[in-house]
Amino acid sequence: MISDLAHRALERDGLGSIRDRVLAGERLSDADGLRLFEARDLAALGALANHVREARHGDLAFYNRNVHLNPTNVCVASCKFCSFARLDDQAASQGYTMSLDEAVEKVLSKRPLGITEVHIVAGLHPTLPWDYYTTLLRRIHAAWPELTIKAFTAIEYQYWADKFGLGVERALRELQEAGMSTLPGGGAEIFAPRVRRKICDDKATAEQWLEVHRTAHRLGIKSNATMLYGHIERLDERVDHMRRLRELQDETGGFQVFIPLAFHPEHNMIGKAFAKPTGYDALRTLAVARLYLDNFDHVKAYWVSLGERLAQAALSFGVDDLDGTVLEERIYHMAGATVPQALSEATLHQLIRAAGRVPAERDSFYGVLRVHGPRAA
Repeated sequence: MISDLAHRALERDGLGSIRDRVLAGERLSDADGLRLFEARDLAALGALANHVREARHGDLAFYNRNVHLNPTNVCVASCKFCSFARLDDQAASQGYTMSLDEAVEKVLSKRPLGITEVHIVAGLHPTLPWDYYTTLLRRIHAAWPELTIKAFTAIEYQYWADKFGLGVERALRELQEAGMSTLPGGGAEIFAPRVRRKICDDKATAEQWLEVHRTAHRLGIKSNATMLYGHIERLDERVDHMRRLRELQDETGGFQVFIPLAFHPEHNMIGKAFAKPTGYDALRTLAVARLYLDNFDHVKAYWVSLGERLAQAALSFGVDDLDGTVLEERIYHMAGATVPQALSEATLHQLIRAAGRVPAERDSFYGVLRVHGPRAA
């Protein structure tokens, strides 16, 4: 239910017709999405997004028990927003490349914690052979077959397809055969050509990112979708980004979740020109995503980029997923994140219950593994 106060606030903002279309289950236009971004009453916008969220998921708030693995941060791309990548693996540059034994052991050491997913992202390493990646997944899968492997971004697949002459479909098939079950959503950034030319002009294009995911979906591989916001993009470019995702989802149905990622300005080439996105911007972006992306089942507040408290608040602004335990996250922490590198399952339960939601542990495909009790009083 939306309160009378929220109804009146939406009317004052000139959003009554958009509210009515949302409540009728009608699709919003790009112009509607932009108007929602420009809404003055954040609480009313959140109430509308929360209505859609609760209609889909009730009081459940999802999380999983996962570990991150970044086997190397060496990368030939020069993305101006990135604080993680290094040009070589010399200690002086903070670059590194794990041996296969080191990478496999780092994952297997988490088995006693009941982890259900490993999330693997590397860089565009100029010298590692193709069999480094296939062998890495094959060894992890052989040693821990019940663990879901979510592995490598569309940017990496496009790079390997070109570098090794594989083609995208073959690269995906070979890593699928090695144990990969699903793809993360990284590398999307902002699709607008104007933005990509300025912040990431030497890596895969928006069209290539979308084509990798289209190909993955055709192969039966589910994937995530992201958007990096809070730097040089305009609000209409955020809507354009979401529209292109919505169109591909109409075509394939292969996306599982949308994850807006807040830009962190520390330790990168453009950070000095921008402040970290505000909590207000984070909540409105999540709320607009929930309202505009009508064919996405889930919207995630990635607590590593937002902080625990803001991610918790997002559970009333259209969000139904907080990610998970995220053991040993590196990418945001090298960009200056001050949140913990992991959250315990008990802490996630506390955050969710304090927001009036019910913790639901999920697998990598949003199958519910267990629901942890009723709503807290």
